[in-house]
Amino acid sequence: MLDREQVHKVALLARLELSSEQEEEYAVKMSSILDYFDQLSELDTEGIEPTTRAIDMSNITRHDHQSSYQNLTGIYDAAPDRETDFFKVPKIMA
Repeated sequence: MLDREQVHKVALLARLELSSEQEEEYAVKMSSILDYFDQLSELDTEGIEPTTRAIDMSNITRHDHQSSYQNLTGIYDAAPDRETDFFKVPKIMA
């Protein structure tokens, strides 16, 4: 079973602020998850092909193709802030 100190360490690594009560609560929950994984490791999987899904699925996608958009002025006019043919956005890096 996980103790509160181990949960505290995981919370620090994940940059989470947990109260002592939350650490106790998560210790119980995380321990039950790890116990379940222990149960799964006891299964005999010899001869079973690895899969990513329980049922076969295929992804239906369309082919991408490049095309020109005719109404560029409409897009530029709808922008909240622009300078000639460029969109102005708030600076996100200091």
